Formats: sequence, structure tokens, C-alpha cells
Amino acid sequence: MFGKFLSKFSRDMGIDLGTKNTLVYVKDKGIIINEPSVVAVNNKTNQILAVGEEARRMVGKTPSHIVAIRPLMSGVISDFEVTERMLKHFIEKVNRESASLLSRPRVVIGIPLGVTEVERKAVEDATLHAGAREVFLIEEPMAAAIGARLPIQEASGNMVVDMGGGTTEIAIISLGGIVSWRSLRIAGNELDQNIIQYAREHFNLLLGERTAEELKIKIGGVTEDVELLETPMRGRDLLTGLPKEVIISTAHLREAMSRSINLIIENIKATIEATPPELVADIYSRGIVLTGGGALLRGFAQAIQNETHIPVHIVDDPLTAVVRGTGIVLDDLDNLRDILVLSTNESSITK
Repeated sequence: MFGKFLSKFSRDMGIDLGTKNTLVYVKDKGIIINEPSVVAVNNKTNQILAVGEEARRMVGKTPSHIVAIRPLMSGVISDFEVTERMLKHFIEKVNRESASLLSRPRVVIGIPLGVTEVERKAVEDATLHAGAREVFLIEEPMAAAIGARLPIQEASGNMVVDMGGGTTEIAIISLGGIVSWRSLRIAGNELDQNIIQYAREHFNLLLGERTAEELKIKIGGVTEDVELLETPMRGRDLLTGLPKEVIISTAHLREAMSRSINLIIENIKATIEATPPELVADIYSRGIVLTGGGALLRGFAQAIQNETHIPVHIVDDPLTAVVRGTGIVLDDLDNLRDILVLSTNESSITK
């Protein structure tokens, strides 16, 4: 009863806590935060200097006593304290105009498939310590499917491939549950590392992570039939130590990323092979739904379609599919509670 009273005053949130970006949906307001998951910390004073976009601009450009930290690796918390402080910053940003006692929100937060109980507890604890009143966990591909408005509670197969910054989540969903799945630590960050390695091996050029990501977004492509684009690639010459510029094309990046892309596609095929035939028939007719930042990589959907012979659809605004899904769950929590992941407290009771 008291919880219902508090919910009238709090700004309940859905959060996509991503390796690269954190998005926040606020009930009745929509998505109001979409910022990089980066925190700049002054090691001398242990103060947070910047969070989000402001901190991202500092990556690779800070003096020795200032560190720009990405507190999540491969979709899970690697630095608990910094994650807590980042979440607290975002929650306070949302609740700036609210009374502090009555603004503790309920939070629905996305987590990768296959995380351990310790990793789940880390997300719950960080969110509670950051100011949440109650925390509900949902698996990211399930949230992405809901955000894409797929009929997940029907007795039919829905296939989602959610390629984010830290993980690629592949899931077959039916009757509100995940039937078969794969979770890969190969995603956007890995593709950036592929480009950095390629530049080192083929051009003796040392690139930063931001430069590699910008190249991927600007001219990256997966299939041979995508438009061939060129752009300057600037970094440090490994032989002379001086600045160097070379012209790089879509073909170069396709070669650089090919191994990781092929691994993702092989896992998509393996997930389909492990799926009951009735559901495979549904997927063949409905198609594979592609979400996350990886969906925007030129030719990626076509490459999956070429290998699986199943139509592939990119959802509208794939970057926000997960957080939109958490928002839909938040708006209909009573009816969608069964699809949520058990909290660590509940799972310990069931044991």
C-alpha cells in the first residue's frame, strides 16, 4: 500500500545499462538520457569530474591524475563503485526537481543473458545504492523484443539478435520465455579492436579507440555489395613516432572485421540449429529481428540473411530498442512480471 503511494510521487525508470551507452526511460516522459557509460575520476581527490558525454570527450586526453573509466565490460559491472556513482548521477539528473525522500524510483534494468548470480547482485546493489527503491531485472534480448513490439507471449517463435557495445545476444523467444540462446563477448568494442589491430599490422599505425569507432561508423561495411567509401585514417606512426595519415576504404574495414562478424553469424546459425523445428518454421516466416548499435553496420543484416536464408529486419531506432522495452515493462509491470529475471533474493529463497 505504501509502495503504491510512493509510486505516485517517484519517477520510475527503465535503464539500458550498456557497455558503451546508458539510456534512461522515465515513465510518462520517454527516453530522457542517452549518454556514454564513461566516468572521469580525479585520483587525487577521488572526486567525479564528469559523467557521460563530457567524460567521453576526455578519453585518451587526460593528465595522469585524471582517469576516464568505462565501469562496464562486456555488459557486466567491472567497477562497482564507479557504476554506482554513474547511476546515482543519472537518477539525480532525472529527479532534480523532486523531493529527495519521495523520489526514490522503481527501476527496470536490462542485463545480458547468462550473467552469474554475483553479476546480477552487483547490478541490483549498485542500482539500490544509487537511490532506487526497488529493482527489477530483465534480459536484454527480451527487453529488445518487447521494444520491437514482438508478440513474445504467444506460442510462436521470435528471434532477436541484439548487438551492442560489449555483447551480442542471440535469443529465440516463445510464450514469454527464452527457448534457446547464445551470449557472445563479441560486439561493437571487439570490432573497434579489430580495426586497431588491422591498422597496426597493415599500416604500422597506432589508433585510439574513439578513432576506430568513428571509422567503423563512417565507412564500415560487412558485405561486398555495400557502397565503397574512403576516408583519411590518422594516428601515430609506429616506426617514427610521428603523426601519420593514410586513406582507408570500406574494403579494408570489411577485411579487418570479417573474423568477428563470421563468428557472430556462426553462433546465430548454431542457435537456430538448437531450436525446436516448430519454432524454426515460425522464425522462417517472421524473420530475424536485429537490434542494438550493430544493426546499423552497413550490410550486417544482409550478411546474416545470406548465410541463414531467413529474412532479417532491422527495428526502427535499434539503439533504443532495449530501453523502450524496459519502459513498456514499467508501464505494465503487473502483467509482464513473469518475464522478469528473479532477483538474487528471490532465487536464494527458491533454492
